[in-house]
Amino acid sequence: MSIGAEELRRRTAELLAAHPPATTDRMDFLRARFDAGLAWVHFPEGLGGLDAPRALQAVVDEELTAAGAPDNDPRRIGIGLGMAAPTILRFGTEEQKQRFLKPLWTGEEVWCQLFSEPGAGSDLAALATRAVRDDEGTWTVNGQKVWTSGAHKARWAILIARTDPEAPKHRGITYFVCDMTDPGVDVRPLRQITGEAEFNEVFLSDVRIPDAHRLGEVGEGWKVAQTTLMNERVAIGGARIPREGGMIGVAAADWRERPELRTHDLHQRLLRLWVDAEVARLTGERLRQQLTLGHPGPEGSGMKLAFARLAQEISGWEVEFLGEDGLTYDDWTLRRPEGVDFTGREAGYRYLRAKGNSIEGGTSEVLLNIVAERVLGLPSEPRTDKDVAWKDLPR
Repeated sequence: MSIGAEELRRRTAELLAAHPPATTDRMDFLRARFDAGLAWVHFPEGLGGLDAPRALQAVVDEELTAAGAPDNDPRRIGIGLGMAAPTILRFGTEEQKQRFLKPLWTGEEVWCQLFSEPGAGSDLAALATRAVRDDEGTWTVNGQKVWTSGAHKARWAILIARTDPEAPKHRGITYFVCDMTDPGVDVRPLRQITGEAEFNEVFLSDVRIPDAHRLGEVGEGWKVAQTTLMNERVAIGGARIPREGGMIGVAAADWRERPELRTHDLHQRLLRLWVDAEVARLTGERLRQQLTLGHPGPEGSGMKLAFARLAQEISGWEVEFLGEDGLTYDDWTLRRPEGVDFTGREAGYRYLRAKGNSIEGGTSEVLLNIVAERVLGLPSEPRTDKDVAWKDLPR
């Protein structure tokens, strides 16, 4: 019998009584919450959940927020929560689930994603990082990854590498968990147009990965990676925000506070963006309802597309509306201040940072193909390299 909202409230009250937020160490509280099955209620019992409907997570969150309980700083550990965890849950062994999920959720161990490569571009399946297994079962990995968010803070990484160059590109890939503290891992920052270094390039030189840190079967890494990618796009494009929240809320506040800058044209454009943002918000709510029935599908690609377009159009509108003030950007310290989110920065910063939204998490061009082929059922683009061995592909 599935657990309902009242039972979750009862269990949450028991957690708060046994571990009062005002007197309990933050990390102790988070560990206790995980052990009580109130971390992510739709996960299995013993892994931070109670096999409850995903939609009931909001019941727990509301009760804990009202009580002043600490959260797990989800922005800081977003890759672990949104990408690594659902992949480990679906493809990991029991030992892997027990080892990784709890410290991932509490934030004691930060995760990053070693997927993109400079030589593969948008064609992720063309990746060239190699993993070779020795007679004892340990894999040695060599290669280069790029655009790795948070690699400089990460303890673990989800990694895909080529293990069979004789197979076609999609079938010769294997999925691993990589220890970012290995001496063969070299993380180098990449400066962005904003002046920050959120992203990194990562060089892997004779990195040793035990076979116990492989997720899924050898050569089935592309299948495993699809779970990660679908969850990533939902995490980016389907974040829950209130009505007139996020960037459209900032733009609307600017409009109300600066009547002297208003024009008819800017008003019409703002109204259109407001409607588009509300449509995207409601679509995101519907997508999250669908997630309660199973794993993410290609629909998340459409949400991520909409998010990228809206972020760029709204930030562009805001810079134009504010005029000279829209170009100001008072923090060039090369680091985003800890705890300050995207909307808490200056208009000039948001305009620059939004340029990356159509690249990260899958380029808009790739996502358009996914929507066309897997959502709308349109014919696939011709692919002459589909059945060609990776080693024979031109590079």
